[in-house]
Amino acid sequence: MEVEEPPAADAEKEEGEKEVDAPEDKRKRVGADAVALSVVDTTLNAMVAPNRKMAMTLTDGGFQYLLAGARATAGMKAGRYMFEVAVVEHVHLTETVQGRPPYPRHLVRVGVSTAGSSLLMPESAESVCFDSEGNFAHDGKQTQNAASRVLQKFAKDQVFAVVVNLDPSSKVANTISLFRDGQRIGEPHALPESLIGKTLYPTVTYRNVTLRVNFGPTPRAALPFVCRMLSDAAAADVELAPKPKEKNEVVFPVGLPDKGYFDWVDQFVKEHPGHVELSDRKIFAWAQASGLWGEKSRGGWDSSDKPDMKFGIPMLEDFTVRKVLSTIAPTVPRSYVVPELTSNLLAEDRKAVARRFASAGFVCKAVVLMGEPDAAYKAYVQELMLAEKQAKADAERAAKESKERRKDRWGDAEKKDAEPKEAEEKKAADADDKEKSAEAKAGEGNGDAEPKAEEGKEAEEAKEEANEEAKEEPKEEAQEPEPPVELTEEEKAAPCRKAAIPDVQDRVLRKAFADFTLPSQEEGFDCIAYPWQPADACAKVLKEWVLEQKRTQLVEDLQPGEWFKEQTSKWEGLCKEWRKAQTDYSDTDKGKAKAKAAEDKKSAADGEAKEGEAEEASEGAQPMEINSDDLDVFEVKNVCDIGNGQPLFASFAYEDWTLLSTRFEMHLLLHAFKRDLNDPDRPSFGEQHLGYYYSKYFKKTFDMKIFGVQTFAEFIELIKETIAVNEETTFLTALLSDDTPLEDFVRHTEAHRRERQQRIDAGDETAKLKFSRAAPAPREADRGAAAAARASGAATRAPGPGASAAEAAAAAATGATPSRAATAGTATTTGTAATAGKATTAGTAATPEAAPPPQGRSGPTTPAPAAPTATRSSPARDTAAATAAAAAATAAGAAATAVAANTAAEGAAAATAVEGGVGRAR
Repeated sequence: MEVEEPPAADAEKEEGEKEVDAPEDKRKRVGADAVALSVVDTTLNAMVAPNRKMAMTLTDGGFQYLLAGARATAGMKAGRYMFEVAVVEHVHLTETVQGRPPYPRHLVRVGVSTAGSSLLMPESAESVCFDSEGNFAHDGKQTQNAASRVLQKFAKDQVFAVVVNLDPSSKVANTISLFRDGQRIGEPHALPESLIGKTLYPTVTYRNVTLRVNFGPTPRAALPFVCRMLSDAAAADVELAPKPKEKNEVVFPVGLPDKGYFDWVDQFVKEHPGHVELSDRKIFAWAQASGLWGEKSRGGWDSSDKPDMKFGIPMLEDFTVRKVLSTIAPTVPRSYVVPELTSNLLAEDRKAVARRFASAGFVCKAVVLMGEPDAAYKAYVQELMLAEKQAKADAERAAKESKERRKDRWGDAEKKDAEPKEAEEKKAADADDKEKSAEAKAGEGNGDAEPKAEEGKEAEEAKEEANEEAKEEPKEEAQEPEPPVELTEEEKAAPCRKAAIPDVQDRVLRKAFADFTLPSQEEGFDCIAYPWQPADACAKVLKEWVLEQKRTQLVEDLQPGEWFKEQTSKWEGLCKEWRKAQTDYSDTDKGKAKAKAAEDKKSAADGEAKEGEAEEASEGAQPMEINSDDLDVFEVKNVCDIGNGQPLFASFAYEDWTLLSTRFEMHLLLHAFKRDLNDPDRPSFGEQHLGYYYSKYFKKTFDMKIFGVQTFAEFIELIKETIAVNEETTFLTALLSDDTPLEDFVRHTEAHRRERQQRIDAGDETAKLKFSRAAPAPREADRGAAAAARASGAATRAPGPGASAAEAAAAAATGATPSRAATAGTATTTGTAATAGKATTAGTAATPEAAPPPQGRSGPTTPAPAAPTATRSSPARDTAAATAAAAAATAAGAAATAVAANTAAEGAAAATAVEGGVGRAR
């Protein structure tokens, strides 16, 4: 817990006031009228009273969460001067929020800042301030330690004086101090190095309060020493802000996404601090600087052009702040820059905004940023890239040093743990040496010459090792200086910097890019500038960029047209006729004979039958007047009858029907897309968008894997007569005209089947198709049966011991397992209880009988236990149970009917799937 120090006033009694009385100064004064709050150097939500001594703020909607700021018209560059601030009113607003609102709701910050810096102190290094919570802040950081805090918070109706001492002869030169009602409430704080030698303007930042600012010449609360107020300052010590322009301008940057647009805007604002940025990204940054926490996990900086305003505060997320700002901006006399990337590329949006400012007397200027950037921009971007690279290198170096320090600490700890063990080992070794030495001395003198010599040698070696260890000292490896960070040649050649987040989200770009245009004076612009490239070059760049986007972006609002629906309906009708014709032909004698001959031919080729059997089977069949294999499929006029009653598609198997439908669908999709979009620059689309448009038109998923291929090129090879890929544009191209007879798709499919069959007959196993069938969709009858079973409710549950016979019957009909009402093999009727194999009337108990043995097993059976006597139930209960049983029985019957229909359908499909170069009959 932080312990507060004694009040500063007590310390001052011991040490004394550090400031002294101001000497007499006869120099010319700046004048009381020259120093006031600026009406142009404020945030757009700040409202300055006509006397320019009162500051209020907008509080409607989301503005109550945003900070406001205002700067004085005069700045201090020498001497020692003061100004006063008092809280006149607290605006109390109530609202229930889901997120984290900024704290505190009422906030005041008083301090100084440089001209053109942020008004939301202490957002930048160009400002320093005291806040109403007792903190001293600079460069976005607040001092929290007790020694540097003011310790007293601001309160309503109190007068706070800020003294700025820039007098080099003073003991507390280059400091800033805070006083409350004439008493010092904090020690003088040294001004940051970034502010030394610069002109410092009094600045206030506040939220949900009304302030009164006094620049003099008379203070409202006298200080312990004589100090002149800012309006009584010598003219030589003060610098006045420039007067507002009579004619302000609004700059509309027009550029392409991810081409350095927002870096240019930042450079422009830095070079033109008098221009205020109006954009969604500025509102988002404004909210963050006001203490709001953006929920980055849910979006955060979704894009630079349109950040995702998710703070958990509805009044900020409904864009009312943007609407209010767009209304009041033309009424405030200052220059603006409007970097709305997407809107500035759309003629209607540009015209609407330009008209609003032009009617208020602003000069509207469009700046087109396309093509190769100028040298000044490239230099600016390279500085940013170098700074990013340097910061990354510094972070990596710091992480590496931290890792090495941790490693050294672990090594020292291990060495310290090993020292006791090494000392013990050395002690034991010394003891052994002493023992051996004593034994040697006890021996005979004449026989000790050689051992003594050896002992002396060992002692000498040990002594040398000890000396070497003593000489060894830890040597720190000299760290080589890090090489300077430099940009690579590739980075230097880059025309723009790659941002961490996109300028515009793809979903926004897809809907708008086709309408992007360059500005014109007819839209209300007084002038149009082209700082990077001439107008003709910019027009060419835009056209090429739009064409590239058309090749890569989806058309989300595209809808199937009437022509597509007519062709689809016609195709579905023909497919039904063709499938029926194939089934009818397969049931005739000719069809059966042809199928038998084809099967025998395959068996003979595989060595499974003799040639005589195939000839005998052929002789048994009726001779065909026309050999279908010798016909040119494109000469057949009627695909349902080649001349002898046989349809051209008689040998189609599942794979052939699938390829037939796929050929038509790809053909129809490409032509319908061209018709519905009606864009000559985008007649088709690429492979990457096929699945999206296929799903949009046919309401089903396109899965290339069902065709047994791995690549799109292999898929194209299967239907190469229908579509192809344009190598130049990478678009899919329809090879057949949109008025191609639908029967031609049957002819192409049959030609492909014959070609494939010939390759298979020649031994080419790769010609066989290996399609996978999708699982059949649930039928309506199945779904109805399941719904009816669910609707039966309690009837589907197993009855308990006290259930009536009607309930037991309902349970039996729905498949529920009875608890005790019946046993295996027992059929129950309403109002009766039964045993295995025997039914009884209501109210009687049946004699147990032996149940049949389980299937596949023999031996004696165990008699089933006698069923308990059924309890008579009320008529209402029996009626309800009987109704439920009837409903369940109806559902079960519907399910059985569906299963039978499904089985019959699958049998018919298997009968018609005759082998035709695909595989065996399915």
